[in-house]
Amino acid sequence: MSSSKQPSAPSSDAARPAEADPLRLETFLPYRLSILAEVVSRALSRIYADRFGIAIPEWRVVATIGQFGKVTARDVGAHSHMHKTKVSRAVAVLEGLGYVARTPNPVDMRESFLELTPKGAAMYRELVPQARAFSDALLATLPGDSRAELEDLLTRLQDAASQLGGSGEA
Repeated sequence: MSSSKQPSAPSSDAARPAEADPLRLETFLPYRLSILAEVVSRALSRIYADRFGIAIPEWRVVATIGQFGKVTARDVGAHSHMHKTKVSRAVAVLEGLGYVARTPNPVDMRESFLELTPKGAAMYRELVPQARAFSDALLATLPGDSRAELEDLLTRLQDAASQLGGSGEA
């Protein structure tokens, strides 16, 4: 088949065998969840990107350290579901900006502990109320008692995806 020839489209969906139905991304749950996560993350990033010069991965590192205190990069990656390379790059940016400090782990010199610096802790304290307000504004768009239902559904989907993906993290 030459590169100039295009396969002809069937005249109607009824003429197409069921197994040949195209995947419709706009109704494909994994795609919709991915798009939702991306749109929400980008909208949230407007809160911290301009003011503090950090991007989504850096915010996730700051949020994780802010939640747990002194942690390793491995802990951050496990909690935030970020690849170790992305965590490492984010930590380097945060160190360069003076938001995170790294100290060697005396028990295992291959890893370091990460902590927010006073500047990083001040940023975290400023951002947390704004991040919560953002989350609350999203949840406020849901009718009635949908918040608890959404939490349950998200947990079920995450557990199912972990089982289906074979990660065993359910």
